[in-house]
Amino acid sequence: MTYAQPQGAVVRVARPQDVDAAGALTAEAYLADRVLADDGYETELRDARRRAEQAVLLVAVAPAGEREAVVGTVTLAPYGSSYAEIARPGEWELRMLAVAPEARRQGLAYQLVLTSLREAVAAGARRVVLSTLDSMHAAHRLYERLGFVPATDRDWSHEDVRLAVHTWTPPEPPGALVEAATWRPVRVVETDGWQVGLSGGLTRRANSALALVDPVDLDAAVGRVEMIYAGDGLPSTFRVESGRSRLRATLLGRGYQEVSVTDVLVRPVDGPAEAPPPSATAPAEVVVHDQPSQGWLTAWCAAKGSDVEQARVLLAGSAAQYLTAVRDGRAVGVARVAYAEEWAGLSSLAVVPDARRGGVARTLTATAHELAGRAGARDMFLQVEVPNQVAWQLYAREGFRPAARYSYLTRTGS
Repeated sequence: MTYAQPQGAVVRVARPQDVDAAGALTAEAYLADRVLADDGYETELRDARRRAEQAVLLVAVAPAGEREAVVGTVTLAPYGSSYAEIARPGEWELRMLAVAPEARRQGLAYQLVLTSLREAVAAGARRVVLSTLDSMHAAHRLYERLGFVPATDRDWSHEDVRLAVHTWTPPEPPGALVEAATWRPVRVVETDGWQVGLSGGLTRRANSALALVDPVDLDAAVGRVEMIYAGDGLPSTFRVESGRSRLRATLLGRGYQEVSVTDVLVRPVDGPAEAPPPSATAPAEVVVHDQPSQGWLTAWCAAKGSDVEQARVLLAGSAAQYLTAVRDGRAVGVARVAYAEEWAGLSSLAVVPDARRGGVARTLTATAHELAGRAGARDMFLQVEVPNQVAWQLYAREGFRPAARYSYLTRTGS
């Protein structure tokens, strides 16, 4: 999985051509920071090839002429691996975070750690842990910013060096049923305990099957879903949660392809967000309606490439509030907040091209938080496709953290 960065760098799982450079960078960064304990540890830092084999090695790479240069790296080690020093069952451990001195102060350490959290959640981690020196104040600020908390009862020492342990626990996800309740398909057909959404093809969320239980004959159950979609002239599409390896294997064996990977992000409604950066752009006024106005529909459908009347029918299925950001008398952005149980689901956020990077998205998101609080919601969630780094940057600043991951698998001609 690759995560693009605003500075032109990308964070990704290391490829074979990245590995040796990642090892050299790690050792050189530790030498520059004067935190190498001995020559034996330097040898371990340089051996990124073994880390790539036994753990998850992430790298940040930036353009360097016609080539790429590794400018940052971190290792994510599962419990039981040789690189997990303090991890307990269900935990993944962050090790060997390093950024080249010339690439610092560009947010790469933040992105490497945030990406590690996303990958750990996708792998089913119940907690992420790390050890750090008391003297590494900048690292402490970074970890606190991302939601790590000190676990002083787990602090430890190695060769007279005291190490402080910090832990991060993923927020509880809303689950597929809550998410579906905030974006109801036009029609739902139940089969084998599964819910098959049918909405004329508008959005995968409303045209996918939720496999909520594991039937004895999984292959036959998939076949019945395919018949339902074929009857509506739609491609057969499944939402597959991380960890559903049996369902994934069955679908791949029937010719399905993974067409998107999505992270579910969560934040408490009363949780803090980072202070917005200063902006010289005039603020947008946000107008809120209980039904999508014609202007809201036009703006959203223009971003989605969808039919307005088809969208109107789909959106009528769930109680929601529709936000329109207005600047200089015209709509420059839209968003939607829908409610289910104690959850608020933020979706449909779109900003017109010439108003982007002007604070409109942050204004809409902040207004959504306020509305969710007034409605009595405890937590807010949203869904964002993994490669959409611009959205990830926004939502991370707003206090959203990864809680779950799922994929859409589709087979045409079903």
